[in-house]
Amino acid sequence: MAFTSLQLHPSLLRALKELGYTRPTPIQTDSIPPALAGRDVLACAMTGSGKTAAFVLPILHKLMDKPRGKTRALVITPTRELAAQIVEAINSLAVHTPLSGASVYGGVGMGPQEHAFRSGVDIIVATPGRLLDHFRMPYAKLDALEFLVFDEADRMLDMGFLPDIRRIIKHVPAKRQTLFFSATMPPPIAQLTREMLKNPVTINVERQAAPATGITQAVYPVGQELKSALLLALLKRGDMKEALVFTRTKHRANRLAEYLVKAGISAERIHGNRSQSARTAALAGFKDGTYRVLVATDIAARGIDVEALGHVVNLDVPAVPEDYIHRVGRTARAELKGEAYTFVAPDEESDLRAIEKAISKRLPRVTVPDFDYSAKPAGRLEIPIGERIAKIRAEKAGQRARAAEKAKRRDGGGPARPAASGSSSSGSSRRGSRGGGRSR
Repeated sequence: MAFTSLQLHPSLLRALKELGYTRPTPIQTDSIPPALAGRDVLACAMTGSGKTAAFVLPILHKLMDKPRGKTRALVITPTRELAAQIVEAINSLAVHTPLSGASVYGGVGMGPQEHAFRSGVDIIVATPGRLLDHFRMPYAKLDALEFLVFDEADRMLDMGFLPDIRRIIKHVPAKRQTLFFSATMPPPIAQLTREMLKNPVTINVERQAAPATGITQAVYPVGQELKSALLLALLKRGDMKEALVFTRTKHRANRLAEYLVKAGISAERIHGNRSQSARTAALAGFKDGTYRVLVATDIAARGIDVEALGHVVNLDVPAVPEDYIHRVGRTARAELKGEAYTFVAPDEESDLRAIEKAISKRLPRVTVPDFDYSAKPAGRLEIPIGERIAKIRAEKAGQRARAAEKAKRRDGGGPARPAASGSSSSGSSRRGSRGGGRSR
């Protein structure tokens, strides 16, 4: 089937052709016709399946002849990166139309976002928390809203956004078309769909979530302390031109990026402790080839869309099988090909077995020729948090000791006084000491 058979507006077909899209993916084939017909849609779609276009295209088509100046579509998504990605897709597909989208998320100023509300941008793509911040203001009215989209709904559940979603629903018109996309359908999400959707067309709801068929998956057994060295070896061998690498913690992401840079590999990291500008710059640098490796925590697992990304590496085995599916789904997007490597330490074998059970497949084990699996690690990738806290406390104690010694010398060599004495006699004594000091 070609996109031309979906009866989309010629301006959208022109944009699709220029973007190199000739035929819709299965989720687009199944979702676009009922969405164009005005039906609510409930779709269980794996990451990388092309679902963004599955809801953006019918909305753009139906907005084409609507009066401008009022926001008529709202897309709710869990992460800033995913919101930015969706707006980019909207503006690319709407390039030959007057329509546009704007993002609303935290970590950046509210001024441009307020302008989007006041000017009535056609489509707003928002994360729940920042959207609720705006809803406290009188300008954030969506009374003309006709389309409501929930993307990555199960991820929003994982991140604790379900109460926020219920609050958001109170701010939008009850009469609307709702498009609901989720990679999995846990009971709380299923219950939410029953409350929100009216006689929806259901798509792939019973299909078990699994990685895209174009992903070649492999497991690399290796000791925890040698994971970073193995990654470096694969990069230096040329096995991976570029790689998106997932770690379980922000600390490990920082340490791994530093390790790779010291070894001569251009790398950056993206996680929740970084500012939005730093996260945006890191992702942009990875997309344009400035960085060969982007190290990320799961905050980015559903928010990174890199065209023709060849490799995803799980430096740490995800504790939840669904997270594995979303991580590896960053490659082989839109029916392309890609490879996903998972480094497995002995203590992670149980998590790996849970993943293999979930995807109904035993993943092949790979040993890298010429890599010394018995080598002594150059250093630890992760310093235990207790040790890090102890180091911080020791540094603070040292600072206090140095400050006390400095005060002792300033007071003429007498015993160091407490920092907050407050008595008048000590004040006069200090003034006397300073006076004597000046006479010398």
